Amino acid sequence: MAEISHPPMEQLQDLEYCIDSNPPWPETVLLAFQNYILMLGSSAFIPALLVPAMGGSDGDKARVMQTLLFVAGIKTLLQALFGTRLPAIVGGSFAFVVPIAYIINDSSLQRISNDHERFIHTMRAIQGALIVASSIQIILGYSQVWGLFSRFFSPLGMAPVVGLVGLGMFQRGFPQLGNCIEIGLPMLLLVIGLTQYLKHVRPFKDVPIFERFPILICVTFVWIYAIILTASGAYRGKPSLTQHSCRTDRANLISTAPWFKFPYPLQWGPPTFSVGHSFAMMSAVLVSMVESTGAYMAASRLAIATPPPAYVLSRGIGWQGIGVLLDGLFGTGTGSTVLVENVGLLGLTRVGSRRVVQVSAGFMIFFSTLGKFGAVFASIPVPIYAALHCVLFGLVAAVGLSFLQFTNMNSMRNLMITGLSLFLGISIPQFFVQYWDARHYGLVHTNAGWFNAFLNTVFMSPATVGLIIAVFMDNTVEVERSKKDRGMPWWVKFRTFRGDNRNEEFYTLPFNLNRFFPPT
Repeated sequence: MAEISHPPMEQLQDLEYCIDSNPPWPETVLLAFQNYILMLGSSAFIPALLVPAMGGSDGDKARVMQTLLFVAGIKTLLQALFGTRLPAIVGGSFAFVVPIAYIINDSSLQRISNDHERFIHTMRAIQGALIVASSIQIILGYSQVWGLFSRFFSPLGMAPVVGLVGLGMFQRGFPQLGNCIEIGLPMLLLVIGLTQYLKHVRPFKDVPIFERFPILICVTFVWIYAIILTASGAYRGKPSLTQHSCRTDRANLISTAPWFKFPYPLQWGPPTFSVGHSFAMMSAVLVSMVESTGAYMAASRLAIATPPPAYVLSRGIGWQGIGVLLDGLFGTGTGSTVLVENVGLLGLTRVGSRRVVQVSAGFMIFFSTLGKFGAVFASIPVPIYAALHCVLFGLVAAVGLSFLQFTNMNSMRNLMITGLSLFLGISIPQFFVQYWDARHYGLVHTNAGWFNAFLNTVFMSPATVGLIIAVFMDNTVEVERSKKDRGMPWWVKFRTFRGDNRNEEFYTLPFNLNRFFPPT
């Protein structure tokens, strides 16, 4: 047999900057701003989806978006400094949509006739549920319970989970791009062209600008193109879906956003608490833990770091719980997770620097207070972001599958576990999604609304379904005979902080805080 030319490699080799190496300051600032532009897609879409259903106006939508950005900056900075310390952006999560829809449709809130009053009361109810539900992540994280559970992970179990973190987002890819094909398709082709075919072209000295700043370049050109189409009347008389997807002036964010607004805790008033609402929200907190764990694994690989040890993973989940608590206190209208698209950006630009993410967090905090400025960029049409998602989510999925190189994929056991978890991880959530309706609570439809929201949320998450199947089968089917096949000889040294000397370089706390919080 011919010699294998590509043996398994612990770290990716063709990345430019790793987690603790930094580009020059001008590049760092531009890369950070690029991260900020990318995360605006989720930050604008979630309020646009939820606030009108809550009874809020365009002004309320702009204010919620500002709050979401402000808190995302704080959460990202805390996570990069004291959490996992990986270059990951923490922002609004779509996993919370189902329990929030359950709260929105609560009969006691629906009886409120005044729209603005209903919005305020609904926001307070969401805040209360987030505050209570955050305790799950805080307890599981800081008690090291999530770290203990992570000891059941292996390369074979993590590959489909990380893969589904990317593949499970397919609805935010071409289906949204196709709503305005004349904008979305040129954006997709331009991103692929610049990053793959022109990446070695360097018009300015030694900086590969097409590979390093593809989002800034592509968004600028396609956004101007979209503005021209809108101004020329290309969408006049078109169906409402086309106008909403293609036009650059449909969101009404710029006109309604304040020039300056500083978000502050309890700005909507005191939170209200309900047992049912809190239990429903806990399902989304659990799902965000799973999805963030997969995203952390992908980020560590794209930042040329070791997989986060159990202690570091628990620490990150604990700080993520603090983030959900901040969401509840400030009133962002949703909870937190690691943004998968920004993880993919690490690989697309080949820059895994922690400093870039920290500077990006500063952009989020600063520009969130300048309402008009953020609203201008939030008016970028969704199909432009959908084109980016096609590339970035696919890249994260591929990073997940790269963990299979440490396993024996000539084993029928491994092929069965990988194939079943990937297929059911996509198929089961799609089955639940097609039955879900914001007012009818989805496939699980009992008299207990919180129970409906709980199960629907869990089984509508591809990564969560994939983890349940992959980790369960990997730890119950021929376990002792398959240690080598599962990749455990390589994986076991990353379970503990002191298992690999590189962990200290990547994950040690700043300001010499490890003296007070010694790793285990």
